[in-house]
Amino acid sequence: MIPVAKVRKPKDFDSKVKAPGNDWLAANPGAKRPKALWEPYIAKLSEGFFDMCGYAAMHDPTGGTVDHYLSYKNHPKLAYEWSNYRFASATLNSSKKNADADVLDPYEVGQGWFEIILPSLQMRVTDAVPAAHRAKAEYTLKRLKLRDGERIIRWRKSWYDMYRSGDLSLDGLRRVAPLLAAAVEAQTG
Repeated sequence: MIPVAKVRKPKDFDSKVKAPGNDWLAANPGAKRPKALWEPYIAKLSEGFFDMCGYAAMHDPTGGTVDHYLSYKNHPKLAYEWSNYRFASATLNSSKKNADADVLDPYEVGQGWFEIILPSLQMRVTDAVPAAHRAKAEYTLKRLKLRDGERIIRWRKSWYDMYRSGDLSLDGLRRVAPLLAAAVEAQTG
């Protein structure tokens, strides 16, 4: 995870998503899933996250999804609140499910809180994480399988292999996997 600034809400979001979404919620109490009225704004959210999953801190070539940081299951009234949206890979969003605030919010992450270890490609919490956030950071790695989950390791490996083969420059690696780029720089530096 890397620091991400809060993404500014699009001007027409309330009229196009929040108001009709809240009407939909009122007409469909107890629905298992909310109507995905936010879909036209995924690109805007993705752009604010530099097209990287807020949890994996890597470019998601699949296009990613909207993560309701506080889940619809536990907080249905937040289904159409822009401030509750985070950009995430579908895999990590699925792993998070309704862990809600037990998982570290991408908007809370500070500089240098996480690093990638080479050659294992595992993510770990650094000493830069304040004591008040350490347990949540460790839980996030475990819950989302960010430390050593097979899919995440393969994802990191795909970027690392492109870099090592010369198909991706170090600058390119910084754009698609900044923590991995930092690990490469630390190793060669």
